[in-house]
Amino acid sequence: MRLTGKTKENKDLLTVKELAGFLGISRIAVFKKIKKGQIKAVKIGRNFAIPKKELGVISGSVLREKNKKNLEKAVKKTVEEYGKTLRLLGQE
Repeated sequence: MRLTGKTKENKDLLTVKELAGFLGISRIAVFKKIKKGQIKAVKIGRNFAIPKKELGVISGSVLREKNKKNLEKAVKKTVEEYGKTLRLLGQE
């Protein structure tokens, strides 16, 4: 993948090829994730560049605010519905 000279010098961006190597998946898989919106990318000409700050989100070590809210909602619902059972299991 060729990027403009400015992008090559920009240490805050990754190419699709670099991200694919980091994740251990194919470039095609990265493109599919970009298209689905699972990976945020910047389009530069005909190519994509991924901000390095997205690595935590991509690798799963950092949750996006939307995902945090969904997770909190699911935990709350589970505790409301199965709280007594969970407490009993915790005592075993």
